Amino acid sequence: MYILFYFVSLKNLFLSVFIVLISFPLFASESTDVILKELNEAIKNKQHYVKIKEERIANFKKIKSDNLTKEQEYNYNKTLYLEYQKLNSDSAIQYVKKNIKIAEELQNKELFNLAQLQLVTLYSSSGKYRESEAILKSINKKNLAASLLPNYYFSYREFFEHYAANSYSPEYRSQIGKYRDSLLGVLNPNTLDYQINRIQQDIFNKKFDGPRKQLLTLLGKTKEDNPQYAMITYLLGKIAEATHDLESRKKYYALSATSDIKNANKDNASLQELALVFYEIGDVDMAYKLTQSAIEDALYCNVQFRTLLMSEVYSIINTVYLEREAQRKSELQIYLLCISLLSLFLIVAVIYVYIQMKKVSRIRSELYETSQKLAELNKDITETNSQLQESNLQLSESNLVKEEYIAHFFNLCSTYINKLENYRIILNKKATAKQFDEIYKILKSTTLVDNELEELYKNFDIIFLNLYPTFVKDFNALLIPEEQIVLKQNELLNTELRIFALIRLGITDSVKIAAFLRYSLSTIYNYRTRARNKAAVSRNDFEEMVMKIGSKALKV
Repeated sequence: MYILFYFVSLKNLFLSVFIVLISFPLFASESTDVILKELNEAIKNKQHYVKIKEERIANFKKIKSDNLTKEQEYNYNKTLYLEYQKLNSDSAIQYVKKNIKIAEELQNKELFNLAQLQLVTLYSSSGKYRESEAILKSINKKNLAASLLPNYYFSYREFFEHYAANSYSPEYRSQIGKYRDSLLGVLNPNTLDYQINRIQQDIFNKKFDGPRKQLLTLLGKTKEDNPQYAMITYLLGKIAEATHDLESRKKYYALSATSDIKNANKDNASLQELALVFYEIGDVDMAYKLTQSAIEDALYCNVQFRTLLMSEVYSIINTVYLEREAQRKSELQIYLLCISLLSLFLIVAVIYVYIQMKKVSRIRSELYETSQKLAELNKDITETNSQLQESNLQLSESNLVKEEYIAHFFNLCSTYINKLENYRIILNKKATAKQFDEIYKILKSTTLVDNELEELYKNFDIIFLNLYPTFVKDFNALLIPEEQIVLKQNELLNTELRIFALIRLGITDSVKIAAFLRYSLSTIYNYRTRARNKAAVSRNDFEEMVMKIGSKALKV
């Protein structure tokens, strides 16, 4: 009875595994899977990337001349410091110390301070907090060259970030924010460093929407081999973590970690963050693998603050991993015992399962073909429906615009005919009374035309805003906050808004717009160009997005 029960259970186990294997691809995120696959390949080949970087450094060392001046030798050592900074902090420290000695020989205070500030960050990352703090306190900010202020504030910020890993307190958090603010005050706003630090400060202050858009824009412009690519994707991962977007968190941390590995950057924060993601979702094996890789890198580079951050995580993941391994061994022993008892029935079970799998395979193949056809038909129907809905919406909007403007057109025509008749009567009376000076005075005055133009634009504004009541708000939403339009009191639309109102109505020809608004063609062109430059969205898509304002909200 027990054997029969186990045989049935084994059959159900095989079928369950088979169904899971069939179903899994349908639920997996292909893009994330590809990114994680690339990360696994990078981890597997990380020694290869280190070797490439070490060969590049070795080749650079070979070209050193024996006749270098002290300044040239300083720059030579500085290049090697930058190469070793994220690869091996001990080697980086060695070259910075050489530069300190050279700067003392040259009696060049600026070069000396630069090397000192570089040493601060290397010391704090390798756990030498007292030495790092002592150097910082020995530097008088007032005597620093203006070009070294970014290095000064950066070193202080890094010091507190590294020290916080060893002994975290709210005071350190405030110091990090304080020195990042100071750093932003001296960086060039047009540089990538400024943008990234600005975004970090916004994230620090729990602002996420704006930084996410800015980071995605930067990501589109940055190549994977650029060291800043890893920072951009890491910050996107941080935003995803703060907004509880698990899939994006996994994706961006994986992209950041892959970039760091390929650039032989051993100070890799993303691997640690990604390990925590996999631990949270229950994938202990992947979490353990990532943690091991992160600790190996931190030890290789001698980044002690990173090792401290990983130690607690590693102990938790390692404990769970060992428990999981022990459980697996225990389960394996049970499985081996059961298999030995069921060895007599193995051939029959395999044949039975094989026959069932052939049947399931045939049925699956038929279902797959059917589902493919249904998917194609559904796709065609969906596309057709979308096109019909869009066409209906456009027709409805067009009809409403036509109806609205035709009604106002007839009303305005009638009004202008009445005004012309009144104007004719006035002129006729004055002609009859031979008041020719009065007639000449009336004909020479532009007041009538100006008043009529003002009335025309006012009617246009009223009609347009009746059709698109949220136009001003929606148009401002397409501009960066500091460039949004603020209308004067009792003003419905201004010149710039009227230009884009005409564009929203489908009048995109600058000549026609200039004729209607009685401006020169160059003035209209300048308005349009200036608006695109102020856009918070892509400049190329700006006017297309203006033409979509109110289309969904329009009541037919």
